[in-house]
Amino acid sequence: MVSTRNFVDYRNKLILAPMVRVGTLPFRLLSLRYGADIVYTEELIDWKLLKTTRKINEVLGTVDFVDESDGTIVFRTCAEERERVVLQIGTSCAERALQVGKLVEGDVAALDVNMGCPKEFSVKGGMGIALLNNAENAKNVLKTLVAGLSIPVTCKIRIFSDIEKTIALVKEFEEIGISAIAVHGRTRQERPRHKVHADMIQKVVENLNIPVIANGGSNEIKTHEDIFKFKSSSGASSVMIARAAQWNPSIFQDAPLLPLDDVIKELLKLSILFDNSPSNTKYCIQMMLRELQETPRGKKFLECQTLEEICEIWELGAYCREKQLEYQERGSIGRRNVIPGKLLQKQDTDEPAAKKIKMDDDVIERNVAFFRTHYEDVRELPKSILHAHALRNFKPIPVYQTQQQDRLFRTVVAFDKKKYSSLYWEKNKRFAEQGAALVCILNLGLIDEEVLIKKGSILQ
Repeated sequence: MVSTRNFVDYRNKLILAPMVRVGTLPFRLLSLRYGADIVYTEELIDWKLLKTTRKINEVLGTVDFVDESDGTIVFRTCAEERERVVLQIGTSCAERALQVGKLVEGDVAALDVNMGCPKEFSVKGGMGIALLNNAENAKNVLKTLVAGLSIPVTCKIRIFSDIEKTIALVKEFEEIGISAIAVHGRTRQERPRHKVHADMIQKVVENLNIPVIANGGSNEIKTHEDIFKFKSSSGASSVMIARAAQWNPSIFQDAPLLPLDDVIKELLKLSILFDNSPSNTKYCIQMMLRELQETPRGKKFLECQTLEEICEIWELGAYCREKQLEYQERGSIGRRNVIPGKLLQKQDTDEPAAKKIKMDDDVIERNVAFFRTHYEDVRELPKSILHAHALRNFKPIPVYQTQQQDRLFRTVVAFDKKKYSSLYWEKNKRFAEQGAALVCILNLGLIDEEVLIKKGSILQ
């Protein structure tokens, strides 16, 4: 059946683009409040969503899709964005895509299929641009979703260098019954430094009847007025903004850009209200600060380890403490209140203090946490890197020994006559082993410490 719930009108709209690690609930809400009409989630992989359980969070007033294996919140949403949030999925399988659609269709306004991501992880999985290059599979995914869901279905693509090939394919997509299509005006090989092809977007517009959303113009978008210049040059129905919004989401409002401090304060308030991951909040602020990270205050910010410490810089420390105490009193366990890699100063009831189990004196320990979402390719996992290193250098295979305290785990890995362990307790044995391996490869110089610091996986 054709979609009947038309929560989203894609004509004459300003849209927040899907952005990895940025398109979480606080940033989406902030964009809406500044004037965005529609907001997209970051790309969420189908199999990851299918591992989740839908839960009502009465304390926060949210709907959470939680991975029960480790407590990770894969997707969090709320009533304020209900009719304006589009969930974007990464998929290469029509059946899995439909399962995801059925799981979330009561909580989102529309479902979008990513057919534009050129990253290796997506391409190897047959997703993103690889799906676009597999026309029959792409059409099957869209047909299945349009027929099976009660919410609008859209897709986001990149252009081919051959514009006629692009037009022929999107016309087939239109015939399937999708509600709109977002077109990033660059080819698979082109990157943000390359000029966006607004003229090619315009040719797509001229050949379709459904709304076309222009994307890729952030290099030319410095003010609110610039959005409409891009809209005019592309002829599109609407404009989707990525990096220009990431740098300052007040770009959506019909007024001069707000000072970054004001924007950051509003993001922090929303991050506190919705118990957002400290590492994610820190990442979003880093994307706003950019070169300002090199200022004295920026460097102080980069040293922050908790959400409260970040809030102190913007004079919101007391508010952060009050809300966290309120949530605890109302029965919310919440997230670990640190950026990954630091033991809780005040332990949760199910988290053992480090002193409860004394490690051998010869164990090399670091404040390092393993976060599965940081590793797109299994070959990049710490255990995989360490195992490959052992084989290449004719060393004995690493040996892992794990101890459990209550419901948490900590592992020591023995390799080349030395032992390594993370100071961070994990929710399952697999993650504890990866954390120990991460300490080992860090010590061996097989991974760049600065990369881990930027990701929030290691604290100094």
